[in-house]
Amino acid sequence: MPMLSQFQMNFRAFLVLASKIWTCICYMFNRQVRAFVQHQPVKYELFPLSPVSRHRLGMVQRKTLVLDLDETLIHSHHDAMPRNTVKPGTPHDFTVKVTIDRHPVRFFVHKRPHVDYFLDIVSQWYDLVVFTASMEIYGAAVADKLDNGRNILKRRYYRQHCTPDFGSYTKDLSAICGDLNRIFIIDNSPGAYRCFPNNAIPIKSWFSDPMDICLLSLLPLLDALRFTNDVRSVLSRNLHLHRLW
Repeated sequence: MPMLSQFQMNFRAFLVLASKIWTCICYMFNRQVRAFVQHQPVKYELFPLSPVSRHRLGMVQRKTLVLDLDETLIHSHHDAMPRNTVKPGTPHDFTVKVTIDRHPVRFFVHKRPHVDYFLDIVSQWYDLVVFTASMEIYGAAVADKLDNGRNILKRRYYRQHCTPDFGSYTKDLSAICGDLNRIFIIDNSPGAYRCFPNNAIPIKSWFSDPMDICLLSLLPLLDALRFTNDVRSVLSRNLHLHRLW
């Protein structure tokens, strides 16, 4: 009996050790898989439109998609800002150098995953407008970098075009397009589109997650939305999402 008891103890110890080794192997494997997936080329299949779809698209007006910058398409921090939102050592995608109140400031800008691909695709479907609550000197420089010579982010609105509202800024979409049937905004801040909830698509704020796919996840909706007569007929059904973000 004592020998059997010792055998059982040794066997249990072996099982615990084997379990820990297996857990470690699974963790390393999953980590490698995530790294592999992250660096795979991303594609959203653009199939040729059928005659019926082309006819439908020809019956509606081309729409305007308004895009926020900070925490929607990019995240940035400057020299004097604590980097608590970005893991130390995380490389930035580009630097913006501006002068604010006669002081030179460097902004280190991180692009949201897949933002370049996202802009390539949606610029084929919509007229794009940048609308940021940031100062123009900063917002214009960031928009130039994102545009990267493609001439797809020509129309831009900045803090001076916003409406101060209890310590935040709201964005007047009617000042961009008088026909609210065909304009909508993607913004991480619900306060920005407080007056136009039926013309908005909420998106989760982004800071540094390299596995984020929020922009990619929006492509099927944006693909379909261009065929509607009134974007509000669709977006008004998603009001619960504004509370979730």
